[in-house]
Amino acid sequence: MGKIRVMLFDDDQMILDLCESILIRKGFEIFTSLNCDNVIDQVRSKMPDLILMDNWIPQYGGIHATKVLKKEEDLKSIPIIFFTSDTNIRNLAQSAGADSFLSKPFSIRDLEGKINSFFESPNG
Repeated sequence: MGKIRVMLFDDDQMILDLCESILIRKGFEIFTSLNCDNVIDQVRSKMPDLILMDNWIPQYGGIHATKVLKKEEDLKSIPIIFFTSDTNIRNLAQSAGADSFLSKPFSIRDLEGKINSFFESPNG
């Protein structure tokens, strides 16, 4: 398997830059977006292996964007990790149809572990 392709959606450029810097050093291929405009086209153009989706994104928001992606036959199998500082993150992630969630602020170890959990083989 080549590099794992991760797409990050967050309206905070500092968070995007930080996550991108960390994950590139860990060997991931990273794509970022400050908005969810044309989210289907954005995701199809990169076809990531995993998506990190913030809740508070201008225009549509992370819940709407996640629901839209999960309705698309060719995109619905891409795991989406919902990440936000909202204390109700578990319920937000469930209502969006996300595959997992990660609370902000998070450690580098938590971020990497959550991503890797989707790609580790069950036999080690």
